[in-house]
Amino acid sequence: MADTVRYEVTDGLATITINRPESMNALNIEAKVALRDALQAAAAADEVRAVLLTAAGRAFCVGQDLKEHIGLLRTDRAEGGGATMSTVKEHYNPIVRAITEMPKPVVAGVNGVAAGAGLGLALAADYRVVADNAKFTTSFAGVALTADSGVSWTLPRLVGPSRAADLMLFPRSLTAQEAYDLGIVNRLVPAAELAAEALSVARALAEGPTLAYAALKESLAYGAGHSLSETLEKEDELQGRAGASEDHVIAVEAFVNKTKPKYLGR
Repeated sequence: MADTVRYEVTDGLATITINRPESMNALNIEAKVALRDALQAAAAADEVRAVLLTAAGRAFCVGQDLKEHIGLLRTDRAEGGGATMSTVKEHYNPIVRAITEMPKPVVAGVNGVAAGAGLGLALAADYRVVADNAKFTTSFAGVALTADSGVSWTLPRLVGPSRAADLMLFPRSLTAQEAYDLGIVNRLVPAAELAAEALSVARALAEGPTLAYAALKESLAYGAGHSLSETLEKEDELQGRAGASEDHVIAVEAFVNKTKPKYLGR
């Protein structure tokens, strides 16, 4: 992976760190390609059972690198092209799909501001551990753009359509506490404890019943867009899959024997 994104796997946990602290982890093309590749690698790797997505420095991610972006826009205008905005299809869409569709849980350790596409990355994760000094910024309209990185799908599901419209039409920053109160944040911790707490949460998931987590992700995503009847059918299908796993047998035996289960992830 490029230096702009660090990728490490230890004991079933892939830690992916956006590593452009000097630019508050703004996403230039190199970083977007590296992040996409890291997430897709984690999704495909059998040894990875959970992912921790975090960032170096004082910010989580401020979204698109506008310094690079303006140069590309000027080139587009001079040459009569529109290649600059192809980044949504080439980078942001695959990144968000990798997070939301991988059959393993993704934890976002939000250590500072998450703005624009950085907000999208955080919202796409299954679980958000957030420092109490972090901020969530809905900045798209502030630079005359619409939502990308899945925000128009994830934000309304977390805060409701009315609040989502308010936040997007009138872009502003939410404090970590405000985001917690709205349901965006799963776990709010002091900034000094963020790294350890996010790692602890992600490790616990890496040691858990991986196939059950995959089924839960699929079930929750399916239920968000289907009827109760259709969702019940999907739950039946997914429960059959989870019930046939080795981890289910391990869990039941541990419950009966009053011991702690040691899951295998299969």
